[in-house]
Amino acid sequence: MEMLPPALPAILSLLDVVGIAVFALSGAALAARLNQTFVTLAFFALITGVGGGSVRDLLIGAPVFWVQEPWIAPVCLGVALLAWFTPHRWWEARLFEWADAAGLSAYSELGTVKALGYGVPPVTAALMGIITGCVGGIIRDVLAGQPSILLRPELYVTATALAAGLVVAGDFLELPDAPVWIIAAACGFILRGAAIHWALGIPTYKRGNTEPS
Repeated sequence: MEMLPPALPAILSLLDVVGIAVFALSGAALAARLNQTFVTLAFFALITGVGGGSVRDLLIGAPVFWVQEPWIAPVCLGVALLAWFTPHRWWEARLFEWADAAGLSAYSELGTVKALGYGVPPVTAALMGIITGCVGGIIRDVLAGQPSILLRPELYVTATALAAGLVVAGDFLELPDAPVWIIAAACGFILRGAAIHWALGIPTYKRGNTEPS
């Protein structure tokens, strides 16, 4: 698994698997909907699954996790095979959006914990969590020529910020790790789930029609 100081706890190992697999599947599924080759599916799966974590590791001075661990690239390629041999309509249903919500909250939490473990200051560690959860999807969308999640008002990045912020708050208050991690992941998932169910978004900037005199 990703290398944390100390070793990655079991609960975060599970979150790691969930995050990487779900994000890899989202990348492969997008390439499938665009009628691309298997090579493109595999590339999208890999870049989406490890993109955010790779940027985080480079920023905090850690070994890039998927280069160090032999199982991560095969998992991404296996997910690409799954997308290749199944109808892409399977991955367009609302269920996949909920799976993505689970991966988003898990991965953003994991990124925050890892950054804190490397001595990154709290606010910056939370930003590393947001980067971990969002950057892979942003790279995927840019490569596919799709509107990035950053350019849509729906609650997506906000959910990662909530999960990351709760992890930082728990660390600052010196609360037990496991309950904090469970609560943080659950809250991020619930917020993202509420956004999916009720189409919640944040207000957009609107310039007034007239300039003040």
